[in-house]
Amino acid sequence: MPREIRLTTETPWLEICTTPADWKKAGRGRLATLLHRMHLIRAFEEAVLELAGEGLVNGPAHSSIGQEGAAVGAMAALRAGDQINGSHRAHHQFLAKVLGRVLDGEAHDPLVAGEHPAVAPMLTRTLAEIMGLQPGFTGGRGGSMHLRWAEAGVIGTNAIVGGGVPFALGAAWSRMKAGTGDVAVTFFGDGALNIGAALESLNLAAAWNLPICFFVENNQIAVATTVAEATRETRLSARGPGFGIPSFAVDGMDPLAVALTMDRAVAMLRAGKGPVMIEAATYRYFHQSGPLPGSAFGYRTKEEEDAWRARDPIRRVAREAAAAGLIDEAEDALMRERAVRTVAEVVGRLVEPEGNGRRIVPALWPDTGTVDHGLRSGGAEFDGIAFVELETYRGAVEERKFIDVVSAVMDARMAADDRVVVLGEDIHRLRGGTNGATRGLFEKYPGRVLPTPICEQTFTGFAGGVAVDGRYRPVVELMYPDFALVACDQLFNQIGKFRHMFGDTLSMPVVVRGKVAMGSGYGSQHSMDPAGLYALFPGWRIVAPTTPFDYVGLMNSALTSDDPVLVIEHLELYASSGPGPVDDYGYHVPFGRAKVVRPGATLTVVTYLAMVERVRAAAERLASTPRSSTCAAWTGPAWTGRPSAPACARPAPWWSPSRGR
Repeated sequence: MPREIRLTTETPWLEICTTPADWKKAGRGRLATLLHRMHLIRAFEEAVLELAGEGLVNGPAHSSIGQEGAAVGAMAALRAGDQINGSHRAHHQFLAKVLGRVLDGEAHDPLVAGEHPAVAPMLTRTLAEIMGLQPGFTGGRGGSMHLRWAEAGVIGTNAIVGGGVPFALGAAWSRMKAGTGDVAVTFFGDGALNIGAALESLNLAAAWNLPICFFVENNQIAVATTVAEATRETRLSARGPGFGIPSFAVDGMDPLAVALTMDRAVAMLRAGKGPVMIEAATYRYFHQSGPLPGSAFGYRTKEEEDAWRARDPIRRVAREAAAAGLIDEAEDALMRERAVRTVAEVVGRLVEPEGNGRRIVPALWPDTGTVDHGLRSGGAEFDGIAFVELETYRGAVEERKFIDVVSAVMDARMAADDRVVVLGEDIHRLRGGTNGATRGLFEKYPGRVLPTPICEQTFTGFAGGVAVDGRYRPVVELMYPDFALVACDQLFNQIGKFRHMFGDTLSMPVVVRGKVAMGSGYGSQHSMDPAGLYALFPGWRIVAPTTPFDYVGLMNSALTSDDPVLVIEHLELYASSGPGPVDDYGYHVPFGRAKVVRPGATLTVVTYLAMVERVRAAAERLASTPRSSTCAAWTGPAWTGRPSAPACARPAPWWSPSRGR
């Protein structure tokens, strides 16, 4: 028999439970705050389900009734600078965080008769957003699943299960770099913990020691699939120690236990000991969406639902507070009655009687003309910039090797703008990555060149979170464009849509560099041309520079843009030489304007990257025939909703509607 050695880990994994002494120690003020905010959220969610039943919620209504305790307890440890995000079931998390924004620090006793005057306006904006109405936080664009209020520290909730987790890593990294002690918390459910992005995020957060809390609301079921059906290890917090992350399990129906757990976890994060993971066992009283319980669909029993309702988090706090002699039944009843009345007043601002029912106040619908508003930046970031082409450039030009200017322009931009950060796989060694594109940057800019594990979807989403935070401008290197298929959700559902999804309330300055290896012998999984893929999705700008001169100017424009930009590079061009700047790396070449390489009058050929020189040479060979040809190198968006050829034949300013920007 071989000798067996039992392996252990020193990573803490604890369950936190309250005692009667904890309830007394919490005091009247803290328990009143927990009760007050849970009553408001419960009354709000009941109103949402009622409106949904009347067909007045423009979209789904993912109720969080039963889960209020986990959200309110978690938010009790946070401050204004701390960031959160969540998934599709996030009304309670959003409300708990924004209630903290409007009430924390205010001299307001929740046990007095009147509600704080800031509460109703905030609830109105939240309900309007959920109903798809103009007074909402993002003009009704987000609806129930996409809630964002930057001033309150809500990055934006997410309809893709697990899709928002990598964004929270970017927010956490930005806070770590700022040195403010602020942290990030990403909320997701039991189902999301099986998503690759969530597991990759656990690893990346641990590797980089990010101040982030992974808060798992284990409500026992993902739509109608139980935890036991989805995973063998049903103790979900067990995942944390496997990544070296201290982890806690807590009863999510005990809001004080959640608050005490978060107190400990956030203290660790602020002390630089993060990340941490918390699993809160909780229960949603209703179906995935709408006002019916799960038992109505047959995947839960009424007995199970009754057992969990008997453990209701609001009742738990009221009962324990009364037992400790801190809050009596009349005071609890007052908070409930006031919450219901406040929410009814809020609903009354958004709907009006119609026959035997109600309708949305017509004036509150968004203007349909704004449907595409925010799809891309309006271009104000380019105000005052003078664009040039090689023919109009007044600086010195010489033959330059293409790959040399790739690293040189990034060096120049990082020197001039300390917001620029670069990340990707193997970019710190091998003399500047696999092709030398980041040569010398890792040593010259410590902390701003981030070599990542192999996890494209997570480090790409991380860049999106950094960009939304606004303090840095990330540049992502995808070693080969084919790897974008691994990161599709983050590139297209998240980064590409985020500005539009949240009503133009943010910028998304992400640059993605993708290297095309077509014709270089790398095989079908390393040779993709990404232009057609990115062109299918809104929000992206695409540039494909062919000469060293154009690469510098287009990269500068990409690093100025407030939109996500794909910069396509061809391996064949790296070894080529062409006209490039001698020592000036600050000029800009415009987006959306094709480069006329060889004028002609008979035929226009539109091509880009390594095909430009081939087509130009072919045109020269045909020059002696009666027909002449025009060769245009494509440098603008692949698809603008309008034909590309006229843009080549009739040059116009880059901002012209004919360019589609």
